[in-house]
Amino acid sequence: MDISKEKILKALGTVEDPDLKKDLVTLGMIQDLQIEEDQTIKFKVVLTTPACPLKELIRMNCEEALKKAFGPDVRMEITMTSNVTTIRNDSPLLPKVKNIIAVASGKGGVGKSTCASNLAVSLARSGAKVGLIDADIFGPSVPTMFNVEGEQPAVKQENGKNIIQPIEQYGVKLMSIGFLTPAESAVVWRGPMASSALKQFIGDVEWGELDYLLIDLPPGTSDIHLTMVQTLPVTGAVIVTTPQKVALADATKALTMFKQAQINVPVLGVVENMAYFTPAELPDNKYYIFGQGGGKKLSEKYKAPFLGEIPLVQGIRESGDSGYPAVLKEGVIAEAFALFAENVARQIAIRNAEMTKTEVVQVKV
Repeated sequence: MDISKEKILKALGTVEDPDLKKDLVTLGMIQDLQIEEDQTIKFKVVLTTPACPLKELIRMNCEEALKKAFGPDVRMEITMTSNVTTIRNDSPLLPKVKNIIAVASGKGGVGKSTCASNLAVSLARSGAKVGLIDADIFGPSVPTMFNVEGEQPAVKQENGKNIIQPIEQYGVKLMSIGFLTPAESAVVWRGPMASSALKQFIGDVEWGELDYLLIDLPPGTSDIHLTMVQTLPVTGAVIVTTPQKVALADATKALTMFKQAQINVPVLGVVENMAYFTPAELPDNKYYIFGQGGGKKLSEKYKAPFLGEIPLVQGIRESGDSGYPAVLKEGVIAEAFALFAENVARQIAIRNAEMTKTEVVQVKV
Protein backbone atom coordinates (compact mmCIF):
# COMPACT_ATOMS: atom_id res chain seq x y z
CA MET A 1 0.00 0.00 0.00
CA ASP A 2 1.45 3.35 -1.06
CA ILE A 3 1.06 5.50 2.04
CA SER A 4 2.85 8.82 2.41
CA LYS A 5 2.43 11.82 4.68
CA GLU A 6 1.46 13.95 1.69
CA LYS A 7 -1.36 11.59 0.73
CA ILE A 8 -2.53 11.32 4.35
CA LEU A 9 -2.71 15.11 4.70
CA LYS A 10 -4.50 15.36 1.37
CA ALA A 11 -7.12 12.87 2.61
CA LEU A 12 -7.51 14.60 5.97
CA GLY A 13 -7.76 17.92 4.13
CA THR A 14 -11.26 16.82 3.13
CA VAL A 15 -12.38 16.65 6.78
CA GLU A 16 -13.97 19.88 7.97
CA ASP A 17 -14.39 21.19 11.50
CA PRO A 18 -18.20 21.57 11.60
CA ASP A 19 -18.02 24.75 13.67
CA LEU A 20 -15.08 26.57 12.09
CA LYS A 21 -16.02 25.55 8.50
CA LYS A 22 -12.41 24.86 7.52
CA ASP A 23 -10.51 21.62 7.07
CA LEU A 24 -8.46 20.12 9.90
CA VAL A 25 -5.15 20.44 8.04
CA THR A 26 -5.59 24.14 7.29
CA LEU A 27 -6.58 24.73 10.92
CA GLY A 28 -3.41 22.98 12.14
CA MET A 29 -5.44 20.42 14.07
CA ILE A 30 -3.52 17.41 12.66
CA GLN A 31 -0.30 16.95 14.63
CA ASP A 32 2.43 14.33 15.28
CA LEU A 33 1.68 12.46 12.05
CA GLN A 34 3.68 9.21 11.78
CA ILE A 35 3.69 6.13 9.58
CA GLU A 36 4.76 3.02 11.48
CA GLU A 37 6.78 0.18 9.91
CA ASP A 38 3.62 -1.90 9.58
CA GLN A 39 1.99 1.03 7.70
CA THR A 40 -0.19 2.04 10.66
CA ILE A 41 -1.08 5.73 10.40
CA LYS A 42 -0.76 7.55 13.74
CA PHE A 43 -1.67 11.17 14.45
CA LYS A 44 -3.34 13.52 16.92
CA VAL A 45 -6.40 15.63 16.30
CA VAL A 46 -6.02 18.72 18.47
CA LEU A 47 -9.50 20.09 19.18
CA THR A 48 -10.21 23.67 20.24
CA THR A 49 -11.70 22.56 23.57
CA PRO A 50 -11.85 19.35 25.61
CA ALA A 51 -15.61 19.97 25.88
CA CYS A 52 -16.08 19.58 22.13
CA PRO A 53 -19.41 17.80 21.52
CA LEU A 54 -18.36 16.87 17.98
CA LYS A 55 -15.31 14.88 19.04
CA GLU A 56 -16.59 11.50 17.88
CA LEU A 57 -18.00 12.91 14.63
CA ILE A 58 -14.61 14.39 13.75
CA ARG A 59 -12.88 11.10 14.59
CA MET A 60 -15.31 9.12 12.41
CA ASN A 61 -14.86 11.56 9.52
CA CYS A 62 -11.07 11.17 9.75
CA GLU A 63 -11.43 7.38 9.68
CA GLU A 64 -13.75 7.52 6.66
CA ALA A 65 -11.41 9.87 4.77
CA LEU A 66 -8.42 7.56 5.30
CA LYS A 67 -10.40 4.46 4.34
CA LYS A 68 -11.54 6.20 1.17
CA ALA A 69 -7.94 7.13 0.32
CA PHE A 70 -6.16 3.88 1.30
CA GLY A 71 -8.84 1.19 1.39
CA PRO A 72 -11.06 -0.27 4.12
CA ASP A 73 -8.24 -2.29 5.72
CA VAL A 74 -5.96 0.66 6.43
CA ARG A 75 -4.68 0.67 10.03
CA MET A 76 -4.81 3.86 12.05
CA GLU A 77 -4.41 5.19 15.59
CA ILE A 78 -6.13 8.51 16.14
CA THR A 79 -5.59 10.33 19.43
CA MET A 80 -8.16 13.00 20.22
CA THR A 81 -6.69 15.76 22.36
CA SER A 82 -7.26 19.49 22.80
CA ASN A 83 -5.63 22.87 23.18
CA VAL A 84 -8.10 25.58 24.16
CA THR A 85 -7.83 28.55 21.81
CA THR A 86 -7.32 32.14 22.91
CA ILE A 87 -7.04 35.62 21.42
CA ARG A 88 -5.27 37.04 24.50
CA ASN A 89 -1.54 37.74 24.45
CA ASP A 90 1.05 39.71 26.40
CA SER A 91 -1.42 40.81 29.05
CA PRO A 92 0.02 41.98 32.38
CA LEU A 93 -3.19 40.91 34.12
CA LEU A 94 -3.97 37.19 34.17
CA PRO A 95 -1.28 36.40 31.57
CA LYS A 96 -1.83 32.63 31.78
CA VAL A 97 -5.63 32.79 31.48
CA LYS A 98 -6.81 31.96 27.95
CA ASN A 99 -10.46 33.02 28.09
CA ILE A 100 -12.39 35.33 30.42
CA ILE A 101 -16.13 34.70 30.36
CA ALA A 102 -18.75 36.95 31.96
CA VAL A 103 -21.95 35.26 33.17
CA ALA A 104 -24.66 37.92 33.46
CA SER A 105 -28.38 38.43 33.93
CA GLY A 106 -30.61 41.45 33.95
CA LYS A 107 -32.34 40.56 37.23
CA GLY A 108 -31.79 38.47 40.30
CA GLY A 109 -33.42 35.13 40.97
CA VAL A 110 -32.99 33.65 37.48
CA GLY A 111 -30.37 31.12 38.57
CA LYS A 112 -27.32 32.90 37.19
CA SER A 113 -24.97 31.63 39.89
CA THR A 114 -26.40 28.12 39.54
CA CYS A 115 -25.68 28.22 35.81
CA ALA A 116 -22.19 29.69 36.35
CA SER A 117 -21.30 27.07 38.96
CA ASN A 118 -22.49 24.13 36.90
CA LEU A 119 -20.84 25.56 33.79
CA ALA A 120 -17.52 25.80 35.65
CA VAL A 121 -17.73 22.25 37.01
CA SER A 122 -18.82 20.81 33.66
CA LEU A 123 -15.92 22.44 31.83
CA ALA A 124 -13.51 21.18 34.51
CA ARG A 125 -14.91 17.65 34.18
CA SER A 126 -14.21 17.74 30.46
CA GLY A 127 -10.52 18.28 31.24
CA ALA A 128 -10.26 22.07 31.07
CA LYS A 129 -8.53 24.24 33.68
CA VAL A 130 -11.23 26.46 35.15
CA GLY A 131 -11.56 29.31 37.63
CA LEU A 132 -14.66 31.11 38.94
CA ILE A 133 -14.82 34.61 40.42
CA ASP A 134 -17.93 35.34 42.46
CA ALA A 135 -18.30 39.02 41.55
CA ASP A 136 -21.67 39.36 43.27
CA ILE A 137 -20.06 41.21 46.16
CA PHE A 138 -23.32 41.91 47.99
CA GLY A 139 -24.88 38.47 47.58
CA PRO A 140 -22.10 35.88 47.24
CA SER A 141 -23.42 32.36 46.71
CA VAL A 142 -20.42 30.43 45.37
CA PRO A 143 -19.18 29.30 48.83
CA THR A 144 -22.57 27.65 49.47
CA MET A 145 -22.89 26.14 46.00
CA PHE A 146 -19.44 24.56 46.26
CA ASN A 147 -19.77 23.46 49.90
CA VAL A 148 -16.79 25.57 51.02
CA GLU A 149 -18.56 27.89 53.45
CA GLY A 150 -16.30 28.92 56.30
CA GLU A 151 -13.10 28.25 54.36
CA GLN A 152 -10.52 31.00 54.11
CA PRO A 153 -7.93 31.30 51.34
CA ALA A 154 -4.25 31.21 52.24
CA VAL A 155 -2.14 34.31 51.61
CA LYS A 156 1.54 34.36 50.65
CA GLN A 157 4.07 37.12 50.24
CA GLU A 158 5.51 37.62 46.77
CA ASN A 159 7.78 40.59 45.97
CA GLY A 160 6.40 42.44 48.99
CA LYS A 161 2.81 41.89 47.86
CA ASN A 162 0.09 39.71 49.42
CA ILE A 163 -1.04 37.05 46.95
CA ILE A 164 -4.27 35.15 47.69
CA GLN A 165 -4.48 31.42 46.98
CA PRO A 166 -7.91 30.52 45.56
CA ILE A 167 -9.99 27.79 47.18
CA GLU A 168 -10.24 24.71 44.93
CA GLN A 169 -13.30 22.44 44.83
CA TYR A 170 -14.54 19.94 42.20
CA GLY A 171 -11.57 20.88 40.01
CA VAL A 172 -12.48 24.60 39.95
CA LYS A 173 -10.42 27.42 41.47
CA LEU A 174 -12.72 29.78 43.40
CA MET A 175 -12.65 33.30 44.78
CA SER A 176 -15.51 35.06 46.57
CA ILE A 177 -16.03 37.84 49.09
CA GLY A 178 -17.82 35.11 51.05
CA PHE A 179 -14.40 33.64 51.93
CA LEU A 180 -13.27 36.93 53.45
CA THR A 181 -16.31 38.11 55.45
CA PRO A 182 -18.50 36.33 58.03
CA ALA A 183 -21.43 34.56 56.37
CA GLU A 184 -24.00 36.29 58.59
CA SER A 185 -22.60 39.80 58.00
CA ALA A 186 -23.96 42.08 55.29
CA VAL A 187 -21.43 43.74 52.99
CA VAL A 188 -22.43 47.41 53.18
CA TRP A 189 -20.14 49.09 50.68
CA ARG A 190 -20.39 51.87 48.18
CA GLY A 191 -19.80 51.06 44.52
CA PRO A 192 -16.07 51.97 44.44
CA MET A 193 -15.35 49.57 47.32
CA ALA A 194 -17.11 46.72 45.55
CA SER A 195 -15.20 47.52 42.36
CA SER A 196 -11.96 47.53 44.33
CA ALA A 197 -12.77 44.05 45.66
CA LEU A 198 -13.26 42.75 42.11
CA LYS A 199 -9.95 44.27 41.03
CA GLN A 200 -8.29 42.47 43.95
CA PHE A 201 -9.88 39.16 42.92
CA ILE A 202 -8.43 39.70 39.44
CA GLY A 203 -4.98 41.06 40.23
CA ASP A 204 -4.07 39.70 43.68
CA VAL A 205 -5.16 36.06 43.32
CA GLU A 206 -2.78 33.36 42.06
CA TRP A 207 -4.95 31.96 39.27
CA GLY A 208 -2.11 30.31 37.37
CA GLU A 209 -2.84 28.62 34.04
CA LEU A 210 -6.54 28.53 33.15
CA ASP A 211 -8.42 27.72 29.97
CA TYR A 212 -11.54 29.49 31.23
CA LEU A 213 -12.03 32.07 33.99
CA LEU A 214 -15.74 32.64 34.62
CA ILE A 215 -16.92 35.83 36.28
CA ASP A 216 -20.32 35.44 37.97
CA LEU A 217 -21.62 39.01 37.83
CA PRO A 218 -24.28 40.57 40.06
CA PRO A 219 -27.73 41.22 38.54
CA GLY A 220 -28.29 44.31 36.44
CA THR A 221 -25.75 46.67 34.90
CA SER A 222 -23.63 48.29 37.60
CA ASP A 223 -20.21 49.56 38.67
CA ILE A 224 -19.01 45.94 38.84
CA HIS A 225 -19.78 45.40 35.15
CA LEU A 226 -17.95 48.58 34.15
CA THR A 227 -14.98 47.69 36.35
CA MET A 228 -14.73 44.27 34.71
CA VAL A 229 -14.72 45.53 31.11
CA GLN A 230 -12.39 48.41 31.98
CA THR A 231 -9.94 46.04 33.69
CA LEU A 232 -10.00 42.94 31.49
CA PRO A 233 -10.41 42.08 27.80
CA VAL A 234 -13.45 39.84 28.18
CA THR A 235 -13.62 36.99 25.64
CA GLY A 236 -17.41 36.92 25.72
CA ALA A 237 -20.57 37.03 27.79
CA VAL A 238 -23.21 34.40 28.58
CA ILE A 239 -26.69 35.79 29.31
CA VAL A 240 -28.94 33.86 31.73
CA THR A 241 -32.70 34.39 31.65
CA THR A 242 -35.94 32.68 32.57
CA PRO A 243 -38.92 32.53 30.17
CA GLN A 244 -41.26 35.11 31.72
CA LYS A 245 -41.65 38.58 30.25
CA VAL A 246 -40.13 40.59 33.12
CA ALA A 247 -36.98 38.45 33.16
CA LEU A 248 -36.61 38.71 29.39
CA ALA A 249 -36.94 42.49 29.54
CA ASP A 250 -34.09 42.69 32.05
CA ALA A 251 -31.99 40.10 30.20
CA THR A 252 -32.35 42.26 27.10
CA LYS A 253 -30.73 45.14 28.97
CA ALA A 254 -27.82 42.94 30.05
CA LEU A 255 -27.36 41.65 26.50
CA THR A 256 -27.53 45.06 24.85
CA MET A 257 -25.09 46.47 27.42
CA PHE A 258 -22.37 44.13 26.11
CA LYS A 259 -23.28 44.99 22.52
CA GLN A 260 -22.91 48.76 23.05
CA ALA A 261 -20.28 50.23 20.73
CA GLN A 262 -18.08 51.51 23.55
CA ILE A 263 -18.14 48.14 25.36
CA ASN A 264 -18.27 45.72 22.40
CA VAL A 265 -17.95 42.40 24.23
CA PRO A 266 -19.11 39.45 22.09
CA VAL A 267 -22.27 37.75 23.37
CA LEU A 268 -21.59 34.01 23.32
CA GLY A 269 -25.27 33.24 23.72
CA VAL A 270 -28.37 32.99 25.87
CA VAL A 271 -29.29 30.14 28.22
CA GLU A 272 -32.86 29.77 29.45
CA ASN A 273 -33.02 28.57 33.05
CA MET A 274 -36.21 27.19 34.65
CA ALA A 275 -37.40 26.58 31.10
CA TYR A 276 -39.99 23.97 32.13
CA PHE A 277 -40.99 21.99 35.20
CA THR A 278 -40.58 18.23 35.23
CA PRO A 279 -41.85 16.41 38.34
CA ALA A 280 -39.73 13.50 39.55
CA GLU A 281 -42.64 11.07 39.32
CA LEU A 282 -43.36 12.11 35.69
CA PRO A 283 -39.88 12.52 34.15
CA ASP A 284 -41.19 12.65 30.58
CA ASN A 285 -43.64 15.50 31.24
CA LYS A 286 -42.80 19.16 30.67
CA TYR A 287 -44.89 21.97 32.16
CA TYR A 288 -44.01 25.46 30.90
CA ILE A 289 -45.17 27.31 33.99
CA PHE A 290 -43.20 30.51 33.25
CA GLY A 291 -44.00 30.58 29.53
CA GLN A 292 -42.29 28.88 26.62
CA GLY A 293 -39.45 29.78 24.28
CA GLY A 294 -38.66 33.23 25.65
CA GLY A 295 -34.91 32.67 25.77
CA LYS A 296 -34.83 31.33 22.23
CA LYS A 297 -36.82 34.32 20.95
CA LEU A 298 -34.40 36.68 22.71
CA SER A 299 -31.41 34.96 21.11
CA GLU A 300 -33.04 35.10 17.68
CA LYS A 301 -33.92 38.78 18.02
CA TYR A 302 -30.34 39.75 18.80
CA LYS A 303 -28.70 37.08 16.60
CA ALA A 304 -27.01 35.46 19.59
CA PRO A 305 -26.60 31.67 19.82
CA PHE A 306 -29.10 29.78 21.97
CA LEU A 307 -27.06 27.78 24.47
CA GLY A 308 -29.76 25.53 25.90
CA GLU A 309 -32.69 25.01 28.25
CA ILE A 310 -32.24 24.11 31.91
CA PRO A 311 -35.34 22.52 33.50
CA LEU A 312 -36.93 23.61 36.76
CA VAL A 313 -36.26 20.53 38.87
CA GLN A 314 -36.14 20.14 42.63
CA GLY A 315 -32.75 18.43 42.39
CA ILE A 316 -31.08 21.61 41.09
CA ARG A 317 -32.20 23.55 44.15
CA GLU A 318 -31.14 20.71 46.44
CA SER A 319 -27.74 20.54 44.75
CA GLY A 320 -27.19 24.26 45.22
CA ASP A 321 -28.14 24.09 48.89
CA SER A 322 -26.01 21.02 49.59
CA GLY A 323 -22.99 22.37 47.73
CA TYR A 324 -22.82 19.47 45.28
CA PRO A 325 -23.49 20.87 41.77
CA ALA A 326 -26.20 19.11 39.79
CA VAL A 327 -23.88 18.39 36.87
CA LEU A 328 -21.97 15.94 39.09
CA LYS A 329 -25.06 13.74 39.33
CA GLU A 330 -26.60 11.44 36.74
CA GLY A 331 -29.79 12.15 34.80
CA VAL A 332 -31.62 14.81 32.86
CA ILE A 333 -30.29 17.74 34.91
CA ALA A 334 -26.65 16.76 34.45
CA GLU A 335 -27.22 16.24 30.72
CA ALA A 336 -28.81 19.69 30.35
CA PHE A 337 -25.90 21.44 32.09
CA ALA A 338 -23.31 19.37 30.18
CA LEU A 339 -24.93 20.33 26.86
CA PHE A 340 -24.96 23.98 27.97
CA ALA A 341 -21.23 23.78 28.77
CA GLU A 342 -20.44 22.13 25.42
CA ASN A 343 -22.32 24.89 23.59
CA VAL A 344 -20.47 27.61 25.51
CA ALA A 345 -17.10 25.98 24.72
CA ARG A 346 -18.06 25.75 21.02
CA GLN A 347 -19.06 29.41 20.88
CA ILE A 348 -15.78 30.45 22.53
CA ALA A 349 -13.82 28.48 19.91
CA ILE A 350 -15.87 30.02 17.07
CA ARG A 351 -15.48 33.49 18.57
CA ASN A 352 -11.68 33.07 18.85
CA ALA A 353 -11.41 31.83 15.26
CA GLU A 354 -13.58 34.47 13.63
CA MET A 355 -13.35 37.65 15.71
CA THR A 356 -10.58 40.01 16.74
CA LYS A 357 -9.20 40.44 20.23
CA THR A 358 -11.48 42.19 22.74
CA GLU A 359 -9.94 45.44 23.92
CA VAL A 360 -10.12 46.77 27.46
CA VAL A 361 -12.97 49.28 27.49
CA GLN A 362 -12.36 52.99 27.85
CA VAL A 363 -15.65 54.27 29.26
CA LYS A 364 -16.22 57.82 30.42
CA VAL A 365 -19.01 58.05 32.99
